[in-house]
Amino acid sequence: MCGFLVVGSDEYSLETFTRSLDNTAHRGPDNQDASIKEGVTWGFNRLSIMDLSSNGNQPFVYENCVVVCNGEIYNYPAIKKILSSEYNFKSGSDCEVLIPLYLKYGIETACKFLDSEFAMVMYDAKNKKMMAARDPMGIRPMFYGYSKKDKKICFSSEAKGLIDICDGVMPFPPGHYYDDGKFVCYNDISEIKLVSDDEMDVIGQKLKKKLETAVEKRLQSDAPIGYLLSGGLDSSLVCAIAAKLLKKPIRTFAIGMEKDPIDLKYAQQVADYIGSDHTEVIMTKEDVLGSLREVIYHLESWDITTIRASIGMYLLCKYIHKNTNLKVIMTGEVSDEIFGYKYTDFAPNPDAFQRESQKRLKELYMYDVLRADRCISANALEGRVPFADLDFVDYSMSIDPAKKMNTYNKGKYILRYAFKDSKYLPEEILFREKAAFSDAVGHSMVDYLKEYAENKYTEEDVKNAKDKYPYGTPFTKESLLYRDIFEEFYKGKAEWIKDFWMPNKEWVGCDVTDPSARVLKNYGDSGK
Repeated sequence: MCGFLVVGSDEYSLETFTRSLDNTAHRGPDNQDASIKEGVTWGFNRLSIMDLSSNGNQPFVYENCVVVCNGEIYNYPAIKKILSSEYNFKSGSDCEVLIPLYLKYGIETACKFLDSEFAMVMYDAKNKKMMAARDPMGIRPMFYGYSKKDKKICFSSEAKGLIDICDGVMPFPPGHYYDDGKFVCYNDISEIKLVSDDEMDVIGQKLKKKLETAVEKRLQSDAPIGYLLSGGLDSSLVCAIAAKLLKKPIRTFAIGMEKDPIDLKYAQQVADYIGSDHTEVIMTKEDVLGSLREVIYHLESWDITTIRASIGMYLLCKYIHKNTNLKVIMTGEVSDEIFGYKYTDFAPNPDAFQRESQKRLKELYMYDVLRADRCISANALEGRVPFADLDFVDYSMSIDPAKKMNTYNKGKYILRYAFKDSKYLPEEILFREKAAFSDAVGHSMVDYLKEYAENKYTEEDVKNAKDKYPYGTPFTKESLLYRDIFEEFYKGKAEWIKDFWMPNKEWVGCDVTDPSARVLKNYGDSGK
């Protein structure tokens, strides 16, 4: 994960600018560049992944155009072939294709060309145009605001890069590009582009092939790769596919609470089966409470679910950064949004299931994707998400939602079915229900957080929260704790997050006051 800061003018000294750029220095410790080019101030913190030499340093400059990009462009070899007769590439960086691609096709077509997780900013000095774009899934973060004096648009990988120098800081919408004053949607990933009438066997074959391809693409790296392994379906499939493709042991990592690390035994089962070099990390109550403030600082969020689920992931990535030479981390995020959570078992009909899935995909950048990016990048690592592959998502969302609903008494049955004869995983893992990540690291983690908040606040404090925070009002002591910490760092910026991530309260069985799957009546044996 790299980090950038771009100010659409030269109104700030490089000293002032660099102080703000340093707020995202954790995203890229390998090289920092701050400079003024074409009247625009550019800053880049590089995490070297493709072409580890200085040739891959950014910004890239060519024919009066300047670009910075935090991204991995998986189809860059094909793009290079298209452009090779017109452009002489000087590095092995995948992002070097961006300027010549724009010059040949324009910003919209260039964005549609990319099979990529990316956020980029480009300036065309010849046409005096500032442009920016973000991938359709919002895997790579980007915020924008307006400089305090000249009111020029500015961009940063994280909001903390802008808050000292900009007004009106907000998330850049995924699947959009900015072109000289206008935001344009070029790919709404939640929109159903085609409807598949495939039968189950065909669906299974396609899902398997597309996920294998998604993992294979994400093995492109000049830096070493590690894998987060919770022992549940999604991360286990990603790890098993990678191990088979690479034909050598991969490095896997799992985390759990001392005394009740629910999923560590399942992660070990998977690791043993695929032959990975596996590491277990145990966290304590002191680790959980001691990391809470830094987790919220990095997240830029006050959401209960996001914060709970981030603590284990953050501490695991912190361990990886301190104890290994890994730079890239593969994860299993985004499967839930497509194939269902525990609460989507209560969807009243297929249409409702599909609408919920579309909503979750559109909001990913505020919740699960935000969590994965910040926990990983805060520790100078880059995350890759095979389940967010554009081709995989397009096909998965086109499947008849009746086939994705839990009518089989087994969540995500269609995904399990796709791999049932593949030998990637033993049947007891492939068909095991799993707890949500914040529960799976150990139920005691959430209990410790609630206990801490219980001792800090009164019922009167919660009652008065509606006056203190009229937007996104905290409704429990725990949520008030998180919001107070958020406001210490980002006062008045609550609108970065739409709402609390909660099950759909309109559905029978989902009108709950806690986002944990533990409170749902269908939780059953999950996580046991």
